[in-house]
Amino acid sequence: MNTTTVRIFRPPTGTQEWAASNVNIQDGCEHDCRYCYAKTMAIRFKRATSASWKLPRLRRHDLDRGFTRRSGRIMFPTAHDITDRNIDECLTILSRMLAAGNDLLIVSKPRLSCVKRLCEELATYQAQIVFRFSIGSIDDAVLSYWEPGAPSFKARLACLQYAYARDFQTSVSGEPMLDGDPDALIAAVRPYVTDSIWLGKINRLRHILPQNCPRDTEAIRRGEALTATQTDAAISALYRRHRSAPLIKWKDSIKSVVGLSRPARAGLDE
Repeated sequence: MNTTTVRIFRPPTGTQEWAASNVNIQDGCEHDCRYCYAKTMAIRFKRATSASWKLPRLRRHDLDRGFTRRSGRIMFPTAHDITDRNIDECLTILSRMLAAGNDLLIVSKPRLSCVKRLCEELATYQAQIVFRFSIGSIDDAVLSYWEPGAPSFKARLACLQYAYARDFQTSVSGEPMLDGDPDALIAAVRPYVTDSIWLGKINRLRHILPQNCPRDTEAIRRGEALTATQTDAAISALYRRHRSAPLIKWKDSIKSVVGLSRPARAGLDE
């Protein structure tokens, strides 16, 4: 009897919207973002606890690896960040990937000390790099709650301005949007962005917060309030305001609300 395998097409989501592959070098992250999906998955598979995640551990097998040229852009990192604590190791891995001819999307909630080193030590590979700095709000009270170990808005904006002034390709990720005023964020960062400003909803909070912030009723309350700002009506209004802006791009969480087509394969960045 003949059998036929039916392949179900699943459009890229998450990091696959931005890059064809990704690289990480540690478990855990001192930014300890309350909404972090990587933390949730580490807790689920018993690689970390809600308390231990903010004490990162470098992975020796990833630090020792070599690289060849890959098809499509590589995103680094996706499950941790680039900080003063791991900048030497990050630069080592980034240099190996770039020397092999790869195009990189470097994503961070950035610190100026790190961005200065990245710009200086990777200057030879400038044409192969896009910086994408994660900024979900211009309100430091909001940032410090949801991303307790990460830099302030002013510090992140200074990083964006620094990379822009040195002619690197620059981008901002406003995913997740952490308040109801993404227009203010767009206005603040737009002058220093050459590539794109990505917007996306906060996702899976009802699943994530009980694991990342166990018994934290305030986190649950704030999560519900934040989710309530991102109704379909609010997202549709946001899209109407900015749909003609050439720099604005929409993550899958917004595409699905407003009816935009989704990319056919990973890393198309559209």
